[in-house]
Amino acid sequence: MKHPKLLRTLFFTEMWERFSFYGMRALLVLYLVNAMAYPDNEALHIYGIYTGLVYLTPLLGGYLADKYINNVNAILIGGILMMIGHALLAFESLFFIGLGFLIAGNGFFKPNISSMLGNLYESKPEKLRDEGFSYFYIGINIGAFLAPLIIGFVGEFYSWHLGFLMAAFGMLLGLVVFCLKINQIEILKTQINYSKIKIFLFINVALICFIIYSPTWIVLLIILTVILFFIKRSSFPFNRKDLKKIYYIIILGLFSVIFWVGFEQAGGSLTLFTDSKVDKSFFNFTIPTTFFLAINPLIIICLGTVVAKIWFCIDSRFRTETPEKMSLGLLLMSLGFIILTLIQDMENIHFTWVVLIYFFHTLGELCLSPTSLSMVTKVAPKKIQSFMIGLWFLTFAIASYLAGLLPSVVQNLDLNLFKFISILTMLGAIALIMSRPYLRKLL
Repeated sequence: MKHPKLLRTLFFTEMWERFSFYGMRALLVLYLVNAMAYPDNEALHIYGIYTGLVYLTPLLGGYLADKYINNVNAILIGGILMMIGHALLAFESLFFIGLGFLIAGNGFFKPNISSMLGNLYESKPEKLRDEGFSYFYIGINIGAFLAPLIIGFVGEFYSWHLGFLMAAFGMLLGLVVFCLKINQIEILKTQINYSKIKIFLFINVALICFIIYSPTWIVLLIILTVILFFIKRSSFPFNRKDLKKIYYIIILGLFSVIFWVGFEQAGGSLTLFTDSKVDKSFFNFTIPTTFFLAINPLIIICLGTVVAKIWFCIDSRFRTETPEKMSLGLLLMSLGFIILTLIQDMENIHFTWVVLIYFFHTLGELCLSPTSLSMVTKVAPKKIQSFMIGLWFLTFAIASYLAGLLPSVVQNLDLNLFKFISILTMLGAIALIMSRPYLRKLL
């Protein structure tokens, strides 16, 4: 049985969207510090708020697509908003409005292209579905790998503004690929509603401008209202067994937050550390700081399937559980930060240390991320499965915000950031292993 023809289109659409997203992500903190003269902690705080909201808005975008506008229109709305957002970043006076466009656009785009891919495999074997999503994941990481090498290099060495415009061009390519194919498939072409697209674009532009220029408490009130809305919409009567499963997911979600708080330092404090303290000389060439953000997706492309096969072989012989795999991910994250703690005060730190740190962190991601998401789809009560997946992604939003806030907090407490994270993740790994007997009772 063959894969749906639309898989290739969604592969390249997502690849170009991730190219634009990760290209901008590679430049964000460096641009705030080096071009806009923000203090390190303030730049990291902005980064944390941005990445946190990027993971929060898909809850709303997925709901609106299901209820009002469908996947096709949502992807087009999201792509257009993100393309405009990247372009606005090139103008310093419109920088934060541009971030608002990116946050809103991602909310429409991210959940719906995955949902659209899933719908293509409704009548196909599960094995083919998993293979299709694996190909799709490779597309994500190819975009994430190329972005720092191209957009990061241009932004860092030639022009920040040109780098952001290149990100906008990447999103434009993704939209072109998507539109050309959609217009060739009659059943999808008829789903395009230009009136709805225009209306939702107008509403989003108005809301973004309102929120950007509103006091912080109004923004927080809007976010809280959205969260409470989804909780109310997803209220169902649960039996005791369902409640235990929900508690199980929430407890593991807390450990997921600990992991991603460490992982998201890659775009913040670890990038600033690499930029200011690491010797990036390679013969007569100085490696751009943004290039190091390509290490994670490169390792995933090279080792992702290998790690998956290793876990498959282990699971065939021994009964490993999700908490064990997640605790190994936390342990690997801790090892990376232990190395960082040991080298941070050295003179002329060689860039290979940074490569080793990213290697441990990426192995940790491969142990924790796919395993935990698979766990949610298996354990969540069927009547709220989609909502529970959305809430699981909310752990990324919380972790991303905390990752940006943490450097200033530990500085105020006169603590070492890297040592703090290494201890936190190590304790998380130990606590998760020790809580296995209790967690088993919830299933």
